[in-house]
Amino acid sequence: MQLLEEMVRNKGEVFSGNIIKVDSFINHQIDPNLMKEISESFYEHFKGRDVTKILTIEASGIAPALFVANKFKVPMLFAKKAQPSTLKSGNIYSSEVFSYTKNVTNTIVVSKNFLNEGDNVLIIDDFLANGQAISGLVDIANQANANVVGVGILIEKSFQVGRSLLKKKGIDVCSLCRIASIKDGSIDFEKSDK
Repeated sequence: MQLLEEMVRNKGEVFSGNIIKVDSFINHQIDPNLMKEISESFYEHFKGRDVTKILTIEASGIAPALFVANKFKVPMLFAKKAQPSTLKSGNIYSSEVFSYTKNVTNTIVVSKNFLNEGDNVLIIDDFLANGQAISGLVDIANQANANVVGVGILIEKSFQVGRSLLKKKGIDVCSLCRIASIKDGSIDFEKSDK
C-alpha cells in the first residue's frame, strides 16, 4: 500500500535491533485517514470469506482492527496481555506470547463469551516479524474451534520468520507494507500484498 510505505519511509524511525518506531501515525498517535485506507485494503482482500469477528492483541492492533471491523460490520475482539480480575480462569482462552520489542513473555487472554465455535476470524495486527503474537492469536482461535480466515498485517519485516511460520500453517497473510531489509538506518521495501 503506497500511502503506508511512504509514511514508514518518511516518518518511521529505525532503532538498533531492526526496530521501527511508527509512533507518529500508528501506535501512539493514530492517523485516522491511514486507518480508513488500511481497512479498505483489507476489506478488498478478505471480503467474501464470511468474516464474523476481527481479532487482535492490545494495544497497537486495536485501532486498525476497529476500523477493519467497522468496514466488515462485525465485532472487534482484542486479546488482553494480563488477565483482569473480572475474567475467571475457567472462562478464558489463553496463550503465551513473547514480545521481541519489549523482551517479555505475556499470557494473552480472551473471554470465552466473545469467541465462539464456528466464528470466521480475521486477525489484524500492526507488525509481523517473528510471528509470535499472531501465533498466539491463532492458538486462541483454535482453542475456540473458530476458523482463521486470514491475517492482515500493516507492516511486515519480511526478512524475519513470521510469514513463513504462518504460511506453514496454511494461513493467508496480507501485508500492506513489506520491508525487505534494514541496513544502516535505511529501510528497503519489497512488493506488498496490496
